[in-house]
Order: sequence, then C-alpha cells, then structure tokens
Amino acid sequence: MIYTSDFKNGLNILVKNEAYCIIWFQNHKPGKGRAIMRVKLKHIKNGSIIERSFKSGDRFKTLNIYKVKKKFLYRSGSIFTFIDMVTFEQINVTSEFLGKKIFFIKEDLEVEAKYLETELISIELPIIIDFIIIETNGIRGDSVTNTTKLAKLETGFELRVPLFIQKGDRVKVNTKTNKYIERIT
Repeated sequence: MIYTSDFKNGLNILVKNEAYCIIWFQNHKPGKGRAIMRVKLKHIKNGSIIERSFKSGDRFKTLNIYKVKKKFLYRSGSIFTFIDMVTFEQINVTSEFLGKKIFFIKEDLEVEAKYLETELISIELPIIIDFIIIETNGIRGDSVTNTTKLAKLETGFELRVPLFIQKGDRVKVNTKTNKYIERIT
C-alpha cells in the first residue's frame, strides 16, 4: 500500500477496483483544509484517461505490470498461438483480443505480452516490422512525386506505397500508423 505522497509518474495503482497508471499528478494546498492530490490516470486495459482528486493520506494498492517476450507460432482460424521465449509455455489469443494487430502478425514475429498481475492484458507489436509485397498494380512511375498506389503485404493487409515499389520488394511498415516507411534494399 502506498500513500498519495508516494505518487510518481508511471506508477500503477488500483482505484475503485480498476487498474490505472498515473500519467500526471500535482499536490494542491487550498487556503484552508487538507491538501489534495490532483491526478491524471490512464486506464490500463482500455486506455481511457480520467482526472481525479484524492485527499492527502489516502492509501492505494500498487499493481505489478510486466512484459514477457513471446514468439508467434501459428494461426488456427481466429486463434493465434504464441510461445514464451524462456519457459516455452504456449498461450492462445483470439483475433477479437488482438483487434487490428492481426494484420501485422507474421510467422516468427517476436512480441511482448503485457500482464497485469497474472492476467494477460495485451500483445504489443514492434513499432516497425518488415514485410514482403505480394501484390501491387502494375503502375510504374518516377520516385520524385508523392503519388502512391495500393499494395498487399504478405499478411493480406493493404496499404499505400510509392509508385516504384514492386511485387517481391521488402518494405518497412509502422504498425501504429499503418503506413509505409521505406523500401529495404
């Protein structure tokens, strides 16, 4: 248990039986009465941000959040199977749990599984992943203009790429913005 005086950015606490991460706090001493702690909290599971005020001396339970390296093994329908890189324990995750991340998961991809205590709360992908272009329309053009065309990645995801990108090229893609970064030579 910690007190409001122990708050720091990045600390994970339990507030009304919900897990939050402190992203900002400020100690405020009004003209009369006890000091209060103004806090901006990010919900650990859904990412929503709230602001709350707590009385000086309030106590909170801290939460243990940790990441474990996993490797993608295979997909069976809507179930994705990952293996722990140290213990070789396998976990199964549904496509609903992963959301739009399924478009960037490919064979042997290393990810980080994020746990709250013992509960899996998310699978975090690398921000930049290399992919092979498996399909693109035949437009060829110069590389000076910002004109783009549609291309399909090896995972089936389609994105806009410059005109000079061809079938078989390796490209880097930002998994946060879903955008092409550069061609790998």
